[in-house]
Amino acid sequence: MSTPQIKGWCPGALRPMLSGDGLVVRVRPHAGRLTSGQAAGIAALADRYGNGMLDLTTRANLQLRGVSQASHPALVNGLRDLGLVDTSPEIESRRNIVVTPFWNADDGTLQLATALGDALAAPDAPAVPGKFGFAVDAGQQAFLRMASADIRIEHGPCGYTVRAEGFESGAAVAPHEAVPAAMELARWFLANGGGTAGHGRMATLAPHHGLPARFQSTTVFPDAAAAPQLGPAAQGWLVGAEFGLLQAATLAALSTLGALRMTPWHMLLVEGATHAPDLAGLITQADDPRLRVVACTGAPGCLQAAAATRPLARTLAPHVPIGRLLHVSGCAKGCAHPGAALTLVATPAGFDLVRNGTASSLPDLFALPPETMPSHLTQTFHAPPI
Repeated sequence: MSTPQIKGWCPGALRPMLSGDGLVVRVRPHAGRLTSGQAAGIAALADRYGNGMLDLTTRANLQLRGVSQASHPALVNGLRDLGLVDTSPEIESRRNIVVTPFWNADDGTLQLATALGDALAAPDAPAVPGKFGFAVDAGQQAFLRMASADIRIEHGPCGYTVRAEGFESGAAVAPHEAVPAAMELARWFLANGGGTAGHGRMATLAPHHGLPARFQSTTVFPDAAAAPQLGPAAQGWLVGAEFGLLQAATLAALSTLGALRMTPWHMLLVEGATHAPDLAGLITQADDPRLRVVACTGAPGCLQAAAATRPLARTLAPHVPIGRLLHVSGCAKGCAHPGAALTLVATPAGFDLVRNGTASSLPDLFALPPETMPSHLTQTFHAPPI
């Protein structure tokens, strides 16, 4: 298995990342929401300055692809006009916040997410590493448990619970205390070696350090919700994009239907929508087999990928049973899905197969040619449990 280069940071608008199809420019919507005007503006910018393709990321962000070095400054100016650019790359890097899309205007979530963004933009904000993130998951059910985050703000007995990833306790806080408590935890992380080699994420500190006493005060957390399904929600309608890939024209058409809330599930929530949008490029049926497959950009769009991933994932989707998941990764980093699954990892010699693990796990089978994949999937998914 080839060893991929781990950069340790995520792209932004001010600090894009070079990929096989040009610069990847990540937009981090404030409070996880795009107004209709912002969505339409991003679609126009993607067509003008990129290749017209957008990624919905697992951190609930939106990425423009195929941007050139020459066109990047004009793109940033366009995003700045839409209110979607931070004042510095450092602030942009810190503002990694995923927000549950299932909030209501009067439940405090939007205000909390805004206050957290402001705190991370403050001059004295903790200088957390580039992949360090926050989750605002403050409803009666927790929808973001499987989303990447290091500090979680969830519903709690006194208003909210602020909890460090990897720990089974948190601090019960009043609503006005939630953001200061999250900043306290971030500073504790840095003071205890967070951000150094091997400790870029909160969970890696869990086995080595005890939390401050007040973050051990409660273990009362909201129940984890079932995985969201495409279709109606109280706040609108959830639609999906194959492998998180969205055409600019589709985003432009969606922008005419309402504001859009980002999610970490390759889905968008169209605010106020009462039926599934009839738009090319969207997945609207909850039983669509493509929802049972995740795949990264792959070659040639990613410089580190050893092979194309999405054509194979599309071919294999009908072979994945309901309730199971297949992950097709272009390299051992596993950017599209950090958790365990039946995983195929591209290598120069073929695809390695991991029956239940991540893209970096030791494979069970090595260097399989793509044409043999359907039979291997059938054998694996229908094998009796050990």
